[in-house]
Amino acid sequence: MTSSQESTLHYPLGDTLPGPAQTLEVAPGVKWIRMTLPFALDHINLWLLRDRQTDLHGQIREGWTVVDCCVNRTEARDQWEQIFASELEGLPILRVIVTHMHPDHIGLAGWICRQWNAPLWISATDYNVARVAMKDRDGFGGESGADFYSLHGQRDEEFLLHVRGRGSYYSSLVAPIPDIYHRIMDGDQIDINGRTWQCIAGYGHAPEHIALYCAELETLISGDMVLPRISANVSVHSSEPEANPLQLFLTSLKRYFELPQDSYVLPSHGKPFTGLHTRVQQLLDHHQERLDDIMQASRQQGLSAADILPILFKRQLDTHQMTFAMGEALAHLHYLWYSRQLTRRLDENGILRFYAPTQE
Repeated sequence: MTSSQESTLHYPLGDTLPGPAQTLEVAPGVKWIRMTLPFALDHINLWLLRDRQTDLHGQIREGWTVVDCCVNRTEARDQWEQIFASELEGLPILRVIVTHMHPDHIGLAGWICRQWNAPLWISATDYNVARVAMKDRDGFGGESGADFYSLHGQRDEEFLLHVRGRGSYYSSLVAPIPDIYHRIMDGDQIDINGRTWQCIAGYGHAPEHIALYCAELETLISGDMVLPRISANVSVHSSEPEANPLQLFLTSLKRYFELPQDSYVLPSHGKPFTGLHTRVQQLLDHHQERLDDIMQASRQQGLSAADILPILFKRQLDTHQMTFAMGEALAHLHYLWYSRQLTRRLDENGILRFYAPTQE
């Protein structure tokens, strides 16, 4: 996001961040945790919600609900241990809510659930996709992944070697997932400490992402659906090679216009902000601009996903980022293909290219 766009948002906390293994209260009963990630996107925001529940014996239990968990790394587990010791006010974790199945969100969910004998709450689609991914030896890579990227024009041998070597990638970042879970769905209302949090399903970034909105606090835990500085990755993967995730993502984004513009947005990456409608419109405009750029380029020649990487990404990409970039490039091409603005066919080198009608 450009600086001019960022200036239209408001950051109530300014540059204040919670310290390592510390929390910062951002709303009544809502604490912010920030943990580092070993990626270019170098942090994730996690949330502690003050809670109380009635158990099966009719006894009221005071404690906390965790929202998202970080990846399964020694450093993250150590930070959680420090938080358990110093930030819970002597109270237990009562449940773990996971917005979606990506490793930085679900990675330590099973570990925390076992530590506290707490249930996992997640959408059914993301729970089951996560379970499958844990057993996938290719791990979003392997030979099938390399063949997929090669089909779409990425023939760089170093990159393809990296993809082939990504066996068990997902399970390397995610602790064993609980065998049972509590399903959450779009429209569900979760009682957390006497306040109602509404579940809002979103699609395109993850199979069935769940954001949480509390009208009493006018606060949205947006997960990855609405981020202040970047757009969530929207990718086509080799396991669903003809998906149209960008259409799903853009449709999902428009639902946030139904919430108040001055909602306090707690994103998974970046700082808490207000200006929800403004940011949603920026995200919609950003993707439309990229689609327009692709259409303009397609009038000159047929395009593979690899061909449009410089259109979508102005920075140098490392091999890890390249997998996300290729998926996102294909998501934009598929959006235009499904809307019949582009056609597609294999070229003489076995690369799938997309063509504007003037190139047919």
